[in-house]
Amino acid sequence: MSQSEKPSRLSSPFKFLSRDLKLIFVSNLVGAFGDGLYAYLLPYYIAEALGATSVEVGILYALASLTATITLLIAGVLADRYDRKKIMVAGWIAWLPVPLIFASARNWVQMIPGMLLWGFWLGGPTSTAYIVTAADKSRLTLTFTTISSAWSLGYIFSPAFGGYLAGKLGMQTVFLISFALYALATVVLMFISSQHAKQLEQKRLGDYPSSLQLLRTKRLAAISAFFAATMFVLMMFRPFLPKFLADMHGYGDFEIGLLGSIAFAGSAVLGIALGKFGDMYGQKFALTVAMALCSFSMTVMLLTGNLCLLAFAFFLIGASYATWSIMSAIVGSLAPEPIRARWVSIPQTISMFASILAPYVGGMLYDISPAILFTVTITMTIALALAALVQKF
Repeated sequence: MSQSEKPSRLSSPFKFLSRDLKLIFVSNLVGAFGDGLYAYLLPYYIAEALGATSVEVGILYALASLTATITLLIAGVLADRYDRKKIMVAGWIAWLPVPLIFASARNWVQMIPGMLLWGFWLGGPTSTAYIVTAADKSRLTLTFTTISSAWSLGYIFSPAFGGYLAGKLGMQTVFLISFALYALATVVLMFISSQHAKQLEQKRLGDYPSSLQLLRTKRLAAISAFFAATMFVLMMFRPFLPKFLADMHGYGDFEIGLLGSIAFAGSAVLGIALGKFGDMYGQKFALTVAMALCSFSMTVMLLTGNLCLLAFAFFLIGASYATWSIMSAIVGSLAPEPIRARWVSIPQTISMFASILAPYVGGMLYDISPAILFTVTITMTIALALAALVQKF
């Protein structure tokens, strides 16, 4: 069926997305469902089933962040030289062994190869550059948050479903299903059009500034530092939300998975809303609202264990997942097309580098007291929300 033959009811919500961007959306949706089956439960699984301490869980997530830091820079260089489609597909292929490694692990050390591959992130700057080039520039923030919402939509039911399957069939079955969905996401992405960076006439790629020279640009350095601080705060607490629900409020797999689903429902709804808000009133205001909602939701989590109130808090914390897409829209729109992926890779790499220590720091704070971790995070998100208002994006 051609695009013109599709029912308008189905196409209208995404009419501003091109064919290629819709395929990216579908690929992300399928892959996210597979990822969500286990990702939200993974810290809890590592701690309870494999006997890891909070610090050891933090180490595993720090290793994933370390791999992401390295591969982001590599991807930025490759995506300005070669077909961005092939690099994005390669990123999914790298993820295929991950759930199989997790399924076979019998202790937390055996999870390390999987965590390293899970952090293999060729798609970061590559997809950002691809989307900026292919998108309607007047709806750039909305485009990023909509495509990002595919991950959120995929996660809406998958954490609860994954928790249910884990309770009935075991996590090994969950990991195998995730592998199949990763493979399907890879196949879908193979149908997008090729895209190469467009070089200006009489100018070669080598004539542009190097990554080090770009980093010396004051504007890019300032943006990179702010984004790094944002990612550090978010990654300091996220891995410990499931454990917090189990330790502090006594919830099990199903309730933890259900609240995770609600968080990603909030991410899908609030992400699209923040995208529209950012295109209308300014991206920095959208970023401020996202961080403010994150701070408020964590305050509710700290003060009550009531499931209904926690559901409301988890819906609001979904806004925090929109921060990366908003930041990508900001950086991507500033980057020159011939070196867009490399430009984008710099703040993304610095952000991931800053977040390497975040889960480890979060684990140490959590071991002292979960309340301390949440209090520190609440304070820092408020500070970042205020700081976003004075940024010159």
